[in-house]
Amino acid sequence: MRLLHTMLRVGDLQRAIDFYTHVLGMTLQRRSENPEYKYSLAFVGYGKNPEHAEIELTHNWGVESYDMGSAYGHIALGVPDVYAACEKIKASGGNVTREPGPVKGGTTVIAFVTDPDGYKIELIQRAEYAEGAGLR
Repeated sequence: MRLLHTMLRVGDLQRAIDFYTHVLGMTLQRRSENPEYKYSLAFVGYGKNPEHAEIELTHNWGVESYDMGSAYGHIALGVPDVYAACEKIKASGGNVTREPGPVKGGTTVIAFVTDPDGYKIELIQRAEYAEGAGLR
């Protein structure tokens, strides 16, 4: 088995695409419209399936926001330098909601970013992601 994608419901598809591509450095892999069932999809990521997992952004027409609930946690991205990634995200208009620093009770450097729909994205400093990383 292989993880293919994670689906997030978004209130404004273009706003979400702009965040994930311009702020987090992903690429838009594909997009589709389904007028019969009134929804649109966009897949973003750092590479194409099946080699790379993607994020499926789903916009149900007429729905502008969703209740996050208490079960959702976050998506995690490995980056070579969390501090530099956060500066780039801030410069691109992104919202860093937990500044870079060691995880509580550990030494791994992390930070959190919140997307325009309120989803949390954890940035984890991992040297092995220096090559080919979207957030450098």
